[in-house]
Amino acid sequence: MLDVRRLGLLCDLARLGTIAAVADVRAYTPSAVSQQLSALEREAGTPLLERTGRRVTLTPAGRILVQHAGTVLAALERAESALAAASTGLTGELRIGAFPTAIRTMLTPALVTLGEQHAALDLLLAELDPAEVPAALLDRRLDVGLIQDYDVVPHQVEPGLDSVPLLDETVHLAVAAPGDALTDFAGADWILATPGTLCHTATLRICRAAGFTPRARHRIDDFGTVLALVSAGQGVAVVPQLATGRLPAGVRLLPVPTRRRTRVAFRRGAAAHPAVAAFLAALPGDTDAAVRPPDLPA
Repeated sequence: MLDVRRLGLLCDLARLGTIAAVADVRAYTPSAVSQQLSALEREAGTPLLERTGRRVTLTPAGRILVQHAGTVLAALERAESALAAASTGLTGELRIGAFPTAIRTMLTPALVTLGEQHAALDLLLAELDPAEVPAALLDRRLDVGLIQDYDVVPHQVEPGLDSVPLLDETVHLAVAAPGDALTDFAGADWILATPGTLCHTATLRICRAAGFTPRARHRIDDFGTVLALVSAGQGVAVVPQLATGRLPAGVRLLPVPTRRRTRVAFRRGAAAHPAVAAFLAALPGDTDAAVRPPDLPA
């Protein structure tokens, strides 16, 4: 019989690439991870890992087992969801990861609603860039989280996760200087997000598709601060519609040829968990209203 916890370690290794990384995520020692994977090989009756010096890769049998392990782990998530649904009332923790703009505009009202309807459910919210959410879900540091993609940075399907759409919005270039097109600001100072974030990658790809590389003057992740800097003449920046509800004086929005989509992600098999279902139900149904500019009629 294959041990489920060891199957999880094998999936972690396939995703993270090294035993040291698995040990760090699981709070084990590398030696303990190696011992558990060796035990899984004995259970499987075939080599699952190839060791070359200090490097470890999966054998063909190991890759096959990882594919089936995903199905097993998803089935366990469904079983846990069914047991939770059979209980009376929602209790325990729901760990949520989201980016700041969504927290301000959509998640705060949803948390209030959840707190009123399910007082025994302990809601734990963490600010997290969408690029970090998949790993946090798979590492079981989160139960639900907001992920994103842009036309210029397409969504990558993460094995072991499912998601549902939440928001589809336009993207703008925020400026306070003369100019009517993206290329008019090729030589301007730019306010970019931190390298490694999705917003940073999207901005670079948008600009490079237009034939230039933006020159970073400031690196800021909070869009409220970004727009204040734009208003102060400190540069231009790519901002999503969700961040433009209250524009500072002098800031104009120019169209950018891409859209941004936000999805709610969770581990495969967890969609029916009552806490996850309650969170999805508490989110605003009219997401267009959350991103509608203030000068447009409702």
